[in-house]
Amino acid sequence: MAQNCLKCLKYTMCMVNFLCFMCGTAVFGFGVFLMLNTKVSALIPTLSSLNLANTLFITGIIITCVSFLGFLGALKENRCLLITFFILLFILMLVELTVACLLLVFEREIDRFLKKDLTESLMKSRESAQGGNSTMNTDDWDIIQRTFQCCGINNTSDWKDKVPKSCCSESQCGPGQPVYWKAGCYSKLTVWFEENFLVTGVGVIVLCIIEVLGMCFSMTLFCHISRSGLGYKL
Repeated sequence: MAQNCLKCLKYTMCMVNFLCFMCGTAVFGFGVFLMLNTKVSALIPTLSSLNLANTLFITGIIITCVSFLGFLGALKENRCLLITFFILLFILMLVELTVACLLLVFEREIDRFLKKDLTESLMKSRESAQGGNSTMNTDDWDIIQRTFQCCGINNTSDWKDKVPKSCCSESQCGPGQPVYWKAGCYSKLTVWFEENFLVTGVGVIVLCIIEVLGMCFSMTLFCHISRSGLGYKL
């Protein structure tokens, strides 16, 4: 009976890690696609390397590597791979919890930091447009303004006389005087984060539970392999 349960645990762990591996590969591929086919500017200059494409690329690599270790370790019943999988999951969980705690503790400081960086980013985009180097079809600001139907940080005046077309819908940007959205993107983003705070929190909790289960499964298999004397079987 115990042997059957361990086999069930082994193949369940293989299946879950295989699905995670496929998801990680898809995220990785989408990140590479964005890196090759778009030229996005830094919405937050201080964290310029963490744009959408790079974030998806790094996330995909992490998910793919960790899930591959879990899948191969469970399939081959390899103690070294299983303990490595356990350690990586533990580190990832600690990082996630640390980031969540820092966001809660330094919420006001982060808010001021983001507003300052958004202002600097908008100024650079505006100067780029004035110099004839505009990338208005692929700029991060265009994506934000079209998605949230907003303009600038506080309002349209932030762009001065170089208001991008993304500040109005296609029907409002026709010939004549265009009609721009009045709301600023900073207030829209703040409202969006507040509305999705609970969903984000639940998502982090669910992710931590999955990681804890993964650690429990890997440690259970590790202990079983150690007792059965299989060692570093490949």
